[in-house]
Amino acid sequence: MLELNRLYNMDCMEGMKQFPDKYFELAIVDPPYGLERHKRGSLRIDNSKKAENGLLWDEKPSKEYFDELFRVSQKQIIWGANNFTLPETEYFIVWDKLQTVDNFASAEYAWTNIKMPAKVFRYSIHKEMADRKKNGGKIHPTQKPVALYQWLLKNYAKPGDKILDTHVGSASSLIACYDMGFEYIGFEIDKDYYEAAQERMRIHMQQQTIFELL
Repeated sequence: MLELNRLYNMDCMEGMKQFPDKYFELAIVDPPYGLERHKRGSLRIDNSKKAENGLLWDEKPSKEYFDELFRVSQKQIIWGANNFTLPETEYFIVWDKLQTVDNFASAEYAWTNIKMPAKVFRYSIHKEMADRKKNGGKIHPTQKPVALYQWLLKNYAKPGDKILDTHVGSASSLIACYDMGFEYIGFEIDKDYYEAAQERMRIHMQQQTIFELL
């Protein structure tokens, strides 16, 4: 079985096979939506060669992926749920981006099987973009705020829960887990994104250590 509190550069399907049923108390995942954004010129990404190379980072996961996700985790939060065929649920989560630009999405929707009333997290995408510029720019096309994952963990996870992220991307989820004391496992199949995420985590952890020593 793989060691906890690490990010692995591997296919999440192979990674999940190494864990027994319902091993993770909570999976928070943001799999590719399959919106054809991998085509050349359709997306501009700061500090990334992905847009230029047109790599297939946005290929929608198979039914087998969701079957394995449900097998290995007890509860799930799945971003981009409107793009997938998932079991019916009465529960959902919305990130209100406080977007002021009309031709961009104003919100993102997540499916969950956690029996809690629907919740809305309001956090400005413009603030997130400003924070990215201060911290080296955007490293993944669908990068979400660390603050979003911190809010999810605060509201939907319990102390001692083990957290799974199958498509780590920018590592915002793992940084939130680290800051809040949750054990985690993350997978990122793309080597370039994996290395960028590892570097982001390394810098963040180093900064946290310095703050603790002050």
